[in-house]
Amino acid sequence: MYFSQAEATNIYPLNGNRVVGEELTYKLDPSGTTTLEYVAAEYHLGLSNMIEANPGIDPIVPQKGASLVIPTKLILPATVQNGIVVNSAEMRLYYYSGSKVYVYPIGIGQLGKGTPLSWVTKVERKRANPTWTPTAEMRKEYAAEGEYLPAVVPAGPDNPMGLFAMYVGKLFAIHGTNADFGIGLRVSHGCVRLRNDDNEDLFNRVAVGTRVEFINKPIKYAVEKNGDIYIEVHQPLSRSQSEFDSFDSTVPFTFSKDELDFFKDPRINQDILSKALEERTGRPVLLNPAEF
Repeated sequence: MYFSQAEATNIYPLNGNRVVGEELTYKLDPSGTTTLEYVAAEYHLGLSNMIEANPGIDPIVPQKGASLVIPTKLILPATVQNGIVVNSAEMRLYYYSGSKVYVYPIGIGQLGKGTPLSWVTKVERKRANPTWTPTAEMRKEYAAEGEYLPAVVPAGPDNPMGLFAMYVGKLFAIHGTNADFGIGLRVSHGCVRLRNDDNEDLFNRVAVGTRVEFINKPIKYAVEKNGDIYIEVHQPLSRSQSEFDSFDSTVPFTFSKDELDFFKDPRINQDILSKALEERTGRPVLLNPAEF
């Protein structure tokens, strides 16, 4: 099967390396009008991935003719490479299948309606053309904004769950959307949301009973077989309304013991490490480049 460059950017071989893929560039049409969301969707990325990798670029009205970084090089999470892994901090879902991993951008739960951050479960069931039954709390919330939800939203293109849903555990789902935005953002009521094409592709690949793990790792690092040491740093999820409202501020990290021990590796260039932790571009950074 032939894949165009953009179509293939979310499929990576599992070859023993943790750092996979290559970065691409995208030059905006000097006479056209495009948004970061449009480019993100073309390359199976979330809006947050594009914003992190392209600081200073207006996501709504980027400068015409500008060159964008397409962050399709990444570090695989340091966890079991089996089934689905959802890393909320980087807004990505990984599906391990055979000798490949499929990577999809996601939207997650709003502040206070959090997607699980540390949980191992499984796909309990799948459903094409799902209906949506909003909770009483959801209906009350929408009514306060002047929008009145029915007890059950029927299946179809206007359903907020899209056309396919996989139910994980007892309370959460991985599903599509009826909106053309929100992937890479905190927009849902706790479920994991994918663009419809990505969601259909994942739905058709995943079997009931597949392992599902939720993690929250804004920092990923890897020591490769050739000795290269990489780190990939994302903005941590905001934990309070004040952090969420201060969009331009940097949410502080809560470093784990493993991360603190890793930072002490004598092979690491500490200046490069400090810059990576400050800039938080979501792009793998080589921490031990050759010195001449």
